[in-house]
Amino acid sequence: MAGSRQYPDEPSGPFPSPPTTVEDREGRTIEIQAPAEFTDESLDDVVAMYTEFDPTDRAQGIPPTGEARIRNWLEAIGDHSVNVVARHDGDVVAHAMLVPDTDDPSEIEHNGDIEWELAIFVLQAYQRAGIGTVLLENLLGHASEVGITHVWLTVERWNNPAIALYKRVGFESTGTESFEQEMAILLDADEGDDR
Repeated sequence: MAGSRQYPDEPSGPFPSPPTTVEDREGRTIEIQAPAEFTDESLDDVVAMYTEFDPTDRAQGIPPTGEARIRNWLEAIGDHSVNVVARHDGDVVAHAMLVPDTDDPSEIEHNGDIEWELAIFVLQAYQRAGIGTVLLENLLGHASEVGITHVWLTVERWNNPAIALYKRVGFESTGTESFEQEMAILLDADEGDDR
């Protein structure tokens, strides 16, 4: 069940859901996809993206560095996470995920009001082109389709572009730690679709 975090009173949305194809601000054709689960090939594609990721853009220790650590991290969260990727010319250039606040498979399967933590990463060459916004909106749309209602995140307090993006799509500030801003969004679950 939703824990002690504060959530907005009203749900946000609706949001689009994958598959979606958009043109970014640089004129690149970007495909947004929601793999049901990572196959070996799709996992390899996401690992390849994180291997290219500039370590100076890491937040709160993620993504890890080094191919083996990246693969272990994705495999550890992959079983129960909800994932959306952005591809350009077949390559993964951005990844967004929701990770449940529980390890109990029955809670995840029945979803209810469990909380899901959001993380999003966009390769440096694709930042500031609108991809993060589209990816985030599609992740929230996909989450709503599978019955997820409570999503939260933390962001470094000085990361004003990220905070502005989250606020634009409906996240509200819910708490502040010394270096992090916690934000949350309430989604309208699509009651007709079970996970």
